[in-house]
This record gives sequence, C-alpha cells and structure tokens, in this order.
Amino acid sequence: MKIVAKTENPDLATVYMADMGEGRLIEFVEACQPPYRRQERWILMVSTLYGCPVRCLFCDAGGQYRGRLTAEEILAQIDYMIREWFPSGEVPAEKFKIQFARMGEPALNPAVLDALEELPRRYRTRHLMPSISTIAPHGRESFFERLLDIKNRLYSGGRFQFQFSVHTTDWSLRQRLIPVRTWDLARMAQYGDRFYQAGDRKITLNFALAAQAPVEADVLRRYFDPQRYFIKLTQLNPTVRATMNRLTSRIDPYRPESAQTVVDALTQAGYEVLVSIGEVEENAVGSNCGQYVLTYLESRMPVPGGYTYPIREVG
Repeated sequence: MKIVAKTENPDLATVYMADMGEGRLIEFVEACQPPYRRQERWILMVSTLYGCPVRCLFCDAGGQYRGRLTAEEILAQIDYMIREWFPSGEVPAEKFKIQFARMGEPALNPAVLDALEELPRRYRTRHLMPSISTIAPHGRESFFERLLDIKNRLYSGGRFQFQFSVHTTDWSLRQRLIPVRTWDLARMAQYGDRFYQAGDRKITLNFALAAQAPVEADVLRRYFDPQRYFIKLTQLNPTVRATMNRLTSRIDPYRPESAQTVVDALTQAGYEVLVSIGEVEENAVGSNCGQYVLTYLESRMPVPGGYTYPIREVG
C-alpha cells in the first residue's frame, strides 16, 4: 500500500488516498469529534471494495468496481492510521470506532468478517467499537449470519454498532436511490430482531435525507420496535453524484431545526432520534460518508459545500 495523496484539516479529519498496486486506488479516513481530541474520541473509516457495484445515486464511491479487498488490505488501512497518530500501537481513546464504510458495501465482501475476527487480537485498546452500515443487499444471508455470530462472540454488551441504511420509507424511491435488489423492511426487521440482544446498542435506522424522500413514522412502527431500534437523521452530503442527479438535502447543516417536523413525528411514535450533522467543514475536506475525493478529482464538477480543501500529493 502506497499513500499517494491526502486532504486534511489536522484538527478535524484526514482523507488518505492509496495505491494498492496495479492502479487500484482506495481512500480511508481518520477523524475526531470536536471538541474532543483523538485521545478521547477517534473514528476510522476504511474501504472494503475497489469501487462499488451498487452506485447509489448520492454516493461518490460507486462505480469502476474492481473487486474486493482482502482482510489484510482492510487491516493495512487501520495499521497505517494507528501508526500515524499513535506510534506505540496503543489507542487511548475512550471511544474508538472503526467504520467499514468508506468505499464499498461491506456485506459484499466476506473479508470484512475476517477483519472483524482479527481486530481484538491485533489492536491494544479497551474501547474498540466496530461499525457496519449496510443497505442489506439481497443474497448475502451467509454474511449476515456469520456477522451475528461474530458480534455475539466478540462484541456483545454494547460494543458493536449495526446500522441499516434506509434513507426513505417510500420503497419505490429507495429502489431508485439504491439501484440493486435489497431486503425489504420486513426482512430487515426480522434479522434485526435476532441481532439485537439485551445489553446491545440499539440498531440504527439511518436516513440521509434527500429533500424528495419521505420518512413515515407509521410505516416504521409496522416493523421496527422502538425498544430495539434507534433513528439517525443526517444531511445528504454534497457529492458529485448527488449534484449530477439533482438531489438536495432536506436537512440544512447550518439549521438543524430544519429536521424538526420529521423528528417530532418519529419521537411521537416512540423512537429515540438523533439529528447527526457533525462538523460541516468535513464536507469541504471530503471526509463525510458518501463523499469520495477521487471521484471529484476525475469529474472536476463544482459541488456546492463540498471538496474545497487542497489535495496534497505524498511521496
């Protein structure tokens, strides 16, 4: 793995661009959560595929799919970031999250499960929390069954974050936004009800809200028990593909109250709801989920609110 470029705000986040050989490029990200320092809260986001065959309409990581990373290639990204910031190899952060969410749908790569098995043996930290966010692609039942076993064996008691990327309760719209066959809400709930056990973190239902995407509380209540499921609302991050497809965010990152109508309806239905915006400057760095700096470099399409930090070549 050779780091070829990066874009960064050292106090916030760094996006690393790496050549894995034969012109296969990936990105991975490290970030903190101001006002917390990396020694307190640290988040890594790693790639699991070379490109992504899904091609969600708002995600710049889709396209030019060239296969799966091995478990060692996934772990190499984590190794690099740990060495950069904590040369001793010991991560002191009280919240240390590793998200398998930079480039590629993780359920399409069984090596993600091998990496999850290796994490507790490889890294010296008491506060590791892996995070899997998935669209729940059809036909990946064996992946999800093994994931459930790994969580129960290695990450029980609230040490694993599992998330379904739902984005809207309008199923025909979701099929357009995510143009592959996936589990429906009933199938997600069937699995989620098995996945959740007493002491676990609630399963997250994530909605990156496009202006055109409804979120209906009564639809969610048909399937998802508020005692087991948590709702996260985020802005639709500024990306090249969202711009090309004329998708805009329903949530204004400068006005979190713009989500209040949706929040009120979900709260009244019994759900715990988080409006998760984070640092707006991450959009400029290109470190938010769905953003992918290399796509922007290829397209050079102006993206309002995104990708304005300089790219620095390394090597």
